[in-house]
Amino acid sequence: MQNLLGIVTAAHVSLGAVAVIAGALALAAPKGRPVHIAAGRTFLISMACSAALGALLGLVKAESLYITFHAGVLALTLIASGWLAAAGRDARPSRAMITVGLVNLANTVGLILAGWQAQAAPTGQLLGYPAEDYYLLAGMAGLAAIWDASRAFRTTFPARHRIASHLWRMGLGFFIAAGSAFTGPGASAFPEDVRQSGVLALPELAILALILFWLAFTLLRRGPKTERSAR
Repeated sequence: MQNLLGIVTAAHVSLGAVAVIAGALALAAPKGRPVHIAAGRTFLISMACSAALGALLGLVKAESLYITFHAGVLALTLIASGWLAAAGRDARPSRAMITVGLVNLANTVGLILAGWQAQAAPTGQLLGYPAEDYYLLAGMAGLAAIWDASRAFRTTFPARHRIASHLWRMGLGFFIAAGSAFTGPGASAFPEDVRQSGVLALPELAILALILFWLAFTLLRRGPKTERSAR
């Protein structure tokens, strides 16, 4: 059993590393270009596999990795809905999008309850993680759930909104992958001085800045190029 867990952990970490590299290329590259498409596909596959394995590890090793279960489910729903947003043309959500949204809603509720339990505990933690970590993930999941629900009331879904939905969902999935690698469980691979310096938080800040930049670029820029990139 331990050998199997070791293999699963190694696969989770390796695929996560691939997802971080591919995600960086996809987020930095001009949207719609071959580099962006190839990197995006690599990110989608590697991140989905890594997230699924992370969720599994979070269940099997709940005493130390429980939050990884919620993070894995969140990453899966974000990249699944991000892919569906890019592929879908209809204003109303498809059955697949509704299913992903319901899973995300359930995960949001679970994260809020976990955060509340951590906050109420004498140590301020639940299974080794503070309440704010659970609430941060709950905020991301809740944002996606609200956006999913809003689709039910739309009569139109402009191309730039579809691209923006795809972009921020994939971007947050990338943010989770980077967080796991640099400030989450993966931080243990770095020396103590590096972990205490705060430098490991810089990749996450850079990702957030790039997400905001591309969102602004996509939503504020109107014209033929924006419409063509969505086709």
